[in-house]
Amino acid sequence: MILAMLVFLVTLIFVIWQPRGVQIGTSAVVGAIAALLLGVVNFADVLSVVDIVWDATLAFIGIIILSLILDEIGFFEWAAIKMAKLSRGNGHVMFVYILILGALVAAFFANDGAALILTPILLAKMKYLKMKPLAIFAFLMAGGFIGDSASNPLVISNLTNIVTVGYFDIGFVEYAKNMFLPNLLSIFASIVVLWLYFRKDIPFIVDVSKLPEASSVIKNHTMFRFSWAFLALLMMGYFIGDIYHLPVSVFALGGALVFLLIANYYKAVKPLVTIKEAPWQVVWFSVGLYVVVYGLKNAGLTDVIASWIEELSTHGDFVAIVGTGFLAAFVSSVMNNMPTIMIMDIAIDQVGYVGNEALVYANILGSNLGPKMTPIGSLATLLWLHVLAQKGVKIGWGEYMKVGLVITPPVLFIALFGLV
Repeated sequence: MILAMLVFLVTLIFVIWQPRGVQIGTSAVVGAIAALLLGVVNFADVLSVVDIVWDATLAFIGIIILSLILDEIGFFEWAAIKMAKLSRGNGHVMFVYILILGALVAAFFANDGAALILTPILLAKMKYLKMKPLAIFAFLMAGGFIGDSASNPLVISNLTNIVTVGYFDIGFVEYAKNMFLPNLLSIFASIVVLWLYFRKDIPFIVDVSKLPEASSVIKNHTMFRFSWAFLALLMMGYFIGDIYHLPVSVFALGGALVFLLIANYYKAVKPLVTIKEAPWQVVWFSVGLYVVVYGLKNAGLTDVIASWIEELSTHGDFVAIVGTGFLAAFVSSVMNNMPTIMIMDIAIDQVGYVGNEALVYANILGSNLGPKMTPIGSLATLLWLHVLAQKGVKIGWGEYMKVGLVITPPVLFIALFGLV
């Protein structure tokens, strides 16, 4: 256990630190190789990990490629300007509308897509509107939070969702039905709690007349119009795939590549550039870190967590659901939600999936919301901080946790009520 934990901690430190430009995927792969050489895992474990994460990873790549194409044609910028203008210059209404936009982007383009695509657009528009630094901080923090707290409704909304439904063989429709109410409560609670926390920093009046017309930012009107129909067809594909038990990545990645070819035909993007910009490091990060975490499973960590879940279950469904959700949240905030979701999935499987289905969804809620308590909790947060740093906005750990530790627990508690 000590050796496995040491390998994991060193790997996680390098993932967060990224010394001299060493990317997260490289650090994770090196950690996996170290775990293999030290005997913490074997080749059979590596194959087991690949079997668990391949669908999630390929689906994620597809979702990001699709997001990059839409971003290139001006889709997200158009949406951000539309939402801002709908507020009619009321800063508080704009705050709520931007959170709703963030929730929609997270639902259909994953929380990482929201972090990579929407964050720089919002930052640019807020600077254009000459908002004060405290107001910019409020909008950015709120936007970053909603990206994770609203990434629950669909299988494609978060990597953790895809990994879990694949592990437990949960259908697309079944997942959406079970997560509808918890996600609705999560979005509502997020908006209320974030507004209460930041209300003093939000300007009452914002001169939205300074913003350009939404249609003016669309770079390819043909692709923009076509994208609405394509997204509707893609969503239908997910439901059809559920009927025939097809992997999510068939439609997420396959659809993205088809969309890329169409965008190339209309000269909306340069395919090679788009593919190059896709976060391929996430592939190596997912496989590498999961291999390292599998070493913790071999060392008995899942047995320990399974015993905790069994103990919670003896106190009734309410305690079991809330306890499992907060356990996943705490572990995610300390060791990142990517390894947490796998450890918790295996532990719940050991306890017994049948009859404990609500615990699976509680684990997802905890792993999606809990990471917001610390900067290292999720890949989306790490990407979000990296994007902001590239734009000259530095948010310190203390500054981040001061907000995250206050906002996350009540939102998670309310969301978990949807499973009771």
